[in-house]
Parts: sequence; structure tokens; C-alpha cells
Amino acid sequence: MSGCDCERPQRHSWLSVDEAIARLLSQTPAAPAVERVVLAAACGRILAEPLLARMDSPAWNNSAMDGYALRAADLPAEGGWLPLAGRSAAGEAAATLTAGHALRIFTGAPLPALADTVVAQEDCQLEAGAVHLPAVRVGQHVRQRAEELRAGAPLLSAGRRLRAHDLGLLASQGIDWVAVHRPLRVALLSSGDELCELGQPLAAGQIYDANRHTLANLLQGWGCEISESRVMPDNLPQTCDQLLAAAANADVLISSGGVSVGEEDHLKAAVRQLGRLDVWQLAIQPGKPLAFGEVAGIPWIGLPGNPVAVWVTALMVARPWLLKAQGRDELAPTGWLMPAAFDWPKAKPRRQFLRARLQPSSAGQEVVVHPHQGSAMLAAASWADGLADIGAGATLGQGDLVRYWPLAELQY
Repeated sequence: MSGCDCERPQRHSWLSVDEAIARLLSQTPAAPAVERVVLAAACGRILAEPLLARMDSPAWNNSAMDGYALRAADLPAEGGWLPLAGRSAAGEAAATLTAGHALRIFTGAPLPALADTVVAQEDCQLEAGAVHLPAVRVGQHVRQRAEELRAGAPLLSAGRRLRAHDLGLLASQGIDWVAVHRPLRVALLSSGDELCELGQPLAAGQIYDANRHTLANLLQGWGCEISESRVMPDNLPQTCDQLLAAAANADVLISSGGVSVGEEDHLKAAVRQLGRLDVWQLAIQPGKPLAFGEVAGIPWIGLPGNPVAVWVTALMVARPWLLKAQGRDELAPTGWLMPAAFDWPKAKPRRQFLRARLQPSSAGQEVVVHPHQGSAMLAAASWADGLADIGAGATLGQGDLVRYWPLAELQY
């Protein structure tokens, strides 16, 4: 799991984060095949075709409150008493309102044809078959037919990742099956003889493989399916064999480590031998080495090896490509501009993504950063709730605005 995060002088060759994302997105394959699933199995899936409303919503005028329905013209402007006759409950056909009367009505119940207004029950007084009503505004507490949606109106667009409330919306329209893309199958690989599987004793010079666990959980949060997960040794023939085996059952290969300049980094040579390789140096910290190409016609993304570097580059660079490859239409969150609770007096040549969180301040909230920002320090990443984004060549003082990326936005 080699990977250097040091500065080098060839800054003119560094790609910006935005340039790297644009290059990746220009080489995104078609989304996976489409399949139809029952609504109960659709949460988290990517909608493959636009959906239109099947019916008006609401389908009829109905009451938004428990109370009394009336025709506003039957009530004096200042309010007054009306005789009470009839009732209307949800799930029943609309009742009939007699002119000059009020009718007991419940939330969701159809509004009688003559009625145009509802008064909440707590604002009324009952006495001997009559109800006292305050002054009213015509149409109050009435849900008008089709005020939310008309039949045929756009409901959800293709490319949307379906969430619980989206499924509720579809269910309200009687939609029980939807066309979605098959999940993107990702083969997840780590490179390096120093890596040890969890549960096994560490030999001299070995470390446990954190990267695959970080990436696997990010990928699952983004809706991907892990088709394979393995460690590749620092051996060219074995690396070639394992890449080919992984490519046979995957839509994309993602690896960590093996894309730097070390003599034991055989992954790049294997990719060149089996397909196509581009190695980029990104103006990003943590991170910098990133590779992209193909193995036997299957796209491959090579992330750096340091644990925080692989996490940051996955969140900020690989994520947009992976979402587009699934057919998603929402690729990039915007982050928030928040006051900094720290100084950044020395400009850096690479764009910084600092492990950060929000804390209360006299003005609301401000961004504080962890004191340890090394690219191998996962404890700081675990402490963080977000990333503070400082542009290449920029400085900051306390109180200056800094872009803050909440992890909640990036992990979905």
C-alpha cells in the first residue's frame, strides 16, 4: 500500500481537482442495464425512466382539519351560529351539505359539493344542534383538488436515487413497480505485500488493510455492489491474473496503492499490459497520485495508498464518476461557506481538504480543524464531520469564510 504525499517541484503538470473530475466524467460508460423491481425493493436504486403522475393529487377537495365545513357565504362576516347537519369522514363518499348549515368533517374527508371552507374544531362552540363559527376566509383549511399534482405532471426524473419519501410519493400514486438500473458492480482491490487480512496475526513489516473497508462502505453508501474484494501481491504475473479475474465480473475496478513511483508498485505495469493506463498527479492534499484506465475493457480507477488520501480522493474525485456510471443525475454537492475558527497563514500549492467539524460560535457555527492532518492518520478522519476546503495558493484568517463539505452530503 505504497503512496507518497510529499511535495514535488513539477507543479506545472498537476491537474486540479476539477480538471481531474472533468476528465473522468468524459470517460464514463453507459449506466448498467435496466430492470423492473417492486416498489418495496426500490429504495436506494437509480430510477431509469421518468415517471408522471397517474392521478390528480389530491383527487378531490378535502378537509385539512378536523372541524366543520360550510359555505362561507352562509356565515355573517363577523361569524355566528349555523345549524349543524350531517358529517363527513375519510374513506366515505362526500356527504351533502344543506344550504345555510354547517357539517361535521374530519381530516382527509371529501368536501361536500356546496362547501368551500373548513373551520378547525378548536375554534368552534357547540350548543343544542348548532355550532358557533368565527369569521372565516373563503377556502381556509381546504385542500383543493390537484393543488399538489395534476395527472400527467412530472413526478420523478430519470437518474434520481430513490429515497424513502420518493417511494411514499410513488405509492400515493398507486405505482407498484419501477424501472431502475442494476447496481454498479465494483471489484475492490488493495495492492501491497505489507497488507494483512483482518483476524490474521501481523508479520514483521505488515499492517492491516484499512483501505478496502473504508472504500467498501463508501461504495455501499453510494449504491454500488461489491463484486469482489481482495489484496494483490507485489508481483507482476499474479497482479495481472487477479486483475483479469476481477474484471470478468465487474463494471469497474477500484484499487488503492500501487500508483506511485516505487519499484515495488507493479499495478501500473499490469494495467498497461492488460489495457490502458493514464497516471495523473493531482493538486490535492492529502492525495496526489491518481490513475485511470481500463483492464480488459473494464474501467479502472487507481487511488493512492495512504488511508486518508484514499478516503479524500474517493470522496472528492472518484465519487462523481461512480454516481454518473450508475446513471445518477445528482453528481456534486455544493458544500457550505462557513466562518473559519482557525488560521491558515501559509499558502500551499495544492488544494487542501482538512479534517474538520462544526462547533458553536457567537454567530452560530464555525469550522474547526483537527490538529493532526497527516495522510495516514485515520483517527482525525474519524473525529471529523466534514472537510474544510482551502484552495491552492490561498490563505485564511479566523472569521474568513471557508468551504465546508459535510460528510453526510458526500457519503450518499
